[in-house]
Amino acid sequence: MNHVALDGHLSLCPLEIADARQLAESYRRNRQHLQPWEPARPAEFFTEAHQAASLAAAAEARRSGLAFPFGLFEHKQLIGRFNISGVVRGAFQSASLGYWIDHEHTGRGLASRAVAALRSAALNDLGLHRLEASTLPYNHGSQRVLEKNGFVRIGMAPNYLKIAGRWQDHYLYQAILHD
Repeated sequence: MNHVALDGHLSLCPLEIADARQLAESYRRNRQHLQPWEPARPAEFFTEAHQAASLAAAAEARRSGLAFPFGLFEHKQLIGRFNISGVVRGAFQSASLGYWIDHEHTGRGLASRAVAALRSAALNDLGLHRLEASTLPYNHGSQRVLEKNGFVRIGMAPNYLKIAGRWQDHYLYQAILHD
């Protein structure tokens, strides 16, 4: 999966080690915004060195076909992160989708557009049958993004992920990519 242009100024691009500085800056800028939705992060997470190491591992996962990390860029500025991860082949042909948008860019439909593009790429480029995603029950914005893109809520997973320092329930969603 390569660069996906969403319009003249907005694109999804595979994240590379060279993006570590922008990614670290974006995480620092959005630290408070992301805190309720993500695992508790140690101080080193917000450094360029940590992000470079993380992106190096992500590049290996991409080469292995296990994960596809993307940055959402507007005018070459990183304004969000999108991941297709946990790719399972064989009879399952499934993966997980995760994402976030910079606090200054929420409410513009950007996540919905990016998820639509990644859903299409998951089918057409990766040959997947299914994408799954999860949201905290009170993350109504993310639920709207998923539902706009054909994801259906299939259940509730109690104590599913340790988010913001505590185990929290999550709604589970899936999109079947084939008719």
